[in-house]
Amino acid sequence: MGESYIQQLFAERIGGANYGKSNAIYKFEKIKRAKRAAVKANPGVELIDMGVGEPDEMAFPQVLDALNAAARKPENRGYADNGSDLFKKAAAAYMKGQFGVDIDPETEVLHSMGSKAALSILPACFINPGDVALMTVPGYPVFGTHAKYYGGEVYNIPLKKENGFLPDLDSIPEDIVKRAKTIVVNYPNNPTGASATPEFFKKLVAFAKKNNIVVISDAAYSALVFEGKPTSIFQTEGAKDVAIELHSLSKSHNMTGWRIGWVCGNSLLVKAYGDVKDNTDSGQFLAIQEAAAKGLEKPEITFEIAAKYSRRMDMLVAALSELGFDVKKPKGSFYLYTQAPKAAVSADGSRAEFASGEDFSQWMITQNLISTVPWDDAGPFVRFSVTFCAHGVEAEKGVIEEIKRRLGKFKFEF
Repeated sequence: MGESYIQQLFAERIGGANYGKSNAIYKFEKIKRAKRAAVKANPGVELIDMGVGEPDEMAFPQVLDALNAAARKPENRGYADNGSDLFKKAAAAYMKGQFGVDIDPETEVLHSMGSKAALSILPACFINPGDVALMTVPGYPVFGTHAKYYGGEVYNIPLKKENGFLPDLDSIPEDIVKRAKTIVVNYPNNPTGASATPEFFKKLVAFAKKNNIVVISDAAYSALVFEGKPTSIFQTEGAKDVAIELHSLSKSHNMTGWRIGWVCGNSLLVKAYGDVKDNTDSGQFLAIQEAAAKGLEKPEITFEIAAKYSRRMDMLVAALSELGFDVKKPKGSFYLYTQAPKAAVSADGSRAEFASGEDFSQWMITQNLISTVPWDDAGPFVRFSVTFCAHGVEAEKGVIEEIKRRLGKFKFEF
């Protein structure tokens, strides 16, 4: 049978007539395959998953109870569209309580079905063919992917250790800046764990105003801080003139699968997001919005979650430092980003050499049953996540000790 005419109908943005013919494997699929193979080849040995950036526990009981009650209300059964007033008011109150920022619940905030959905919607608000979206690498690519779908271009700004993993705005070529419509930043950062400074946000706002650029601040990890207080770009004078910020309950409230968050900031930008969203989805289940509002009323939830990740991060940093890694505890998120070693040497002198972060990550899975995520966008790095499964402090200590036992057999060269 000849090739189906369907093969000729795919859009160029996903590969056109060659869609489905590539043998390339996305790195996360490679990780999944390696994990399955390692577990099969090593029955009885537990895989330590430090790659998935997903909380290892359920939402808190009061949130679950609120969902149970809200799901039984007849008035919550219908379309949510652009959200409930209850959730918008709760999000605005959260912004005030956590950051000291004033957000008008009527005009400056709308719910999202998670940050990923919001980042896929927002390019439709701004990007025309030939427009440039400024992104950072390593980073979360969704906004850039959809910007390309609309005929836009992506200019990647590398995040480097020597610059505190903050983008060097002065390094962007002038011709790129002239065509740029948006810049996406994410702090605390995935995958580096870096936090933005007030000085950086001040410079970013000035940069945006000077060059007529919209700032999209992805603050999905903003509540997970290990020192000081959470930060928002709207603590910067004038930020609301140029920016919108994305927040999420996925990480801060153990609600990843619930798909609930919000977009807030400049009222015209929020309106544009809402107009496109209204033609994209019919809103998150109102009962989930009601339960999420209950969660936002309980800041102690986030404090407890952040304290757990801080404790785990202390243990992981100590363990990896003992093994020869050059690591430092980040100020927030649940990620530890470190340079991948060039080689691992066994006691018998045998060597495993790594040309990239991906090489090291695959070796960690296949040889040691420890899963991490490689990032080679700005050098050979690997990301550890402290969201590994462990219930209680003693179990956490057990996981860290097992990591030390498995990796202690090697001398790492950097």
